[in-house]
Amino acid sequence: MKTDIMFWVGFNAFVLILLALDLFVFHRKTHVVKIKEALLWSLFWILLSFAFNIFIYYWKGSGPALEFLTAYLIEKSLSVDNLFVFILIFNFFQVPQKYQHKILFWGVLGALFFRAVFILVGVALLAKFHFIVYILGAFLIFTGIKMATSSGNEDIDPESNPVVKFVSRYMPITNRHYEDKFFVRLDKTLFATPLFLVLVMVETTDVVFAADSIPAILAISKDPFIVYTSNVFALLGLRALYFALAGIMQLFHYLHYGLSLILVFIGVKLVISEFYHINMVFALGVVAFILTTSVILSLVFPKKEKPIVPLPGQEENPEA
Repeated sequence: MKTDIMFWVGFNAFVLILLALDLFVFHRKTHVVKIKEALLWSLFWILLSFAFNIFIYYWKGSGPALEFLTAYLIEKSLSVDNLFVFILIFNFFQVPQKYQHKILFWGVLGALFFRAVFILVGVALLAKFHFIVYILGAFLIFTGIKMATSSGNEDIDPESNPVVKFVSRYMPITNRHYEDKFFVRLDKTLFATPLFLVLVMVETTDVVFAADSIPAILAISKDPFIVYTSNVFALLGLRALYFALAGIMQLFHYLHYGLSLILVFIGVKLVISEFYHINMVFALGVVAFILTTSVILSLVFPKKEKPIVPLPGQEENPEA
């Protein structure tokens, strides 16, 4: 399914305009994002995604529209794991809550670039080497099983991050924050701030997560425009979702297992695709059922654990 170059240009221009409005108009002043504001923004991004889904339906038909919706749901649900890691990173570096939106903004912008590269390379490889389908399927099954058997709460260790090591080796780092600046000049020497290290960790963490999510989306659709746009809409709403759910995400402890089951299901779908075609409506139903069930089970059978450590800045803003 080919898409005219003008649609690619138009879509990316639309996304850049939205991001510019977000950073330079709606969030021009650094502030703590309250739950009400985050929920309204989350609703906006979700409604915008569904509106684009309707556009896909009238433009390309019901098949691509179902592919977009399924890919969007999978990417959106897998991104929840990113949010857990973001909480750990922000807590480790003691990032004040009012600076977290800026980091997530630039983190999402970088993620959009890397996802585009991964998607274009992945689609090209699948078109040229069909056997890669089986490798991707096996990889997703392995990843799903590995996710299910892990705790999902691994510690964050910046010193083991190779990119952070590289930055620390070749650039001096300040030992404290300078408001929301990534770089600061002290005694005529340019220093990176801890916020820049946080951004580096957020970007590299997303690259790792993309290694799981991109193959899963490519199992749903081979149309690069569908794969890319579904990824973009899921990522655009990631920041608002973070601030809306940061305080309650640990309640959904069964979602981790639901996501692993989805990866296994998509992996099996890829492996058997040559012998048996799983209907997209059925695949969408399975994904929705697993997500709904895991959330319901998390609420019905709450996990007994220590109280959630508040994010930096929340102690001073209990209503946030």
